[in-house]
Amino acid sequence: MALAPVSRRSVPDEVYDQLLGEMLGGDLAAGEPLPSERRLAEVLGVSRPAVREALQRLASSGFVDVRQGGSTTVRDFRRLGGLDLLPRLLLTRGGLDLSVARSILEARAHVGPRIAELAAQRGGPAAAAHLGRAVTELGVDDDDVRRQHVALAFWEHLVEAADSITFRLMFNSMRAAYLPLVEALAPLMAAEVDRVEAYAALADAVVAADADLARELAGDLLGSATASLLDAIDRVQELER
Repeated sequence: MALAPVSRRSVPDEVYDQLLGEMLGGDLAAGEPLPSERRLAEVLGVSRPAVREALQRLASSGFVDVRQGGSTTVRDFRRLGGLDLLPRLLLTRGGLDLSVARSILEARAHVGPRIAELAAQRGGPAAAAHLGRAVTELGVDDDDVRRQHVALAFWEHLVEAADSITFRLMFNSMRAAYLPLVEALAPLMAAEVDRVEAYAALADAVVAADADLARELAGDLLGSATASLLDAIDRVQELER
């Protein structure tokens, strides 16, 4: 384990973050016992109550099993975790995990067309004003970062119109993972948000309740950028090998 002394004493949040980082990074594997409270307090340079509180939070979040009178062991987050982990998994140890980025892009390209289809079926006309405003903003704004936020707002309106709590929660998790990277990814995503006419056509199809066309247009809009980004990830991973 690469644990380091906590810079501020008695801060359970920092203890929690370090231990969670070790688990998500694989240095603390599923089924592996954690060091004792006493040992963790020594290594991290904090009080045992701070360690105890952090462990209790990890247990309530489902990351560890605490056995009364026994050891605290790491749970298998890959088997038991939820989408709320995406932001933490995407950025580990201050760097971008390209395999997680790939999985997010693949999921986005897969579920986006279905969201557009449902939006057209269930709430397209009601979303007309919001979608139209977003398309207009994409057409007049020349700042890449702001346009990324506008594109996210466009998709949020589609998700809302789709009226699916599962897709809504998926979108929330993907957005939370993406937002810290907006500035870095803006140049790579420019080719997608530059296609204002594609957003306009998709909005028109949704408002017209044309579910088949909405699904097709969403697939085209997301597919081209996704292919380019996946190709870039492949090249970076090849260089890292």
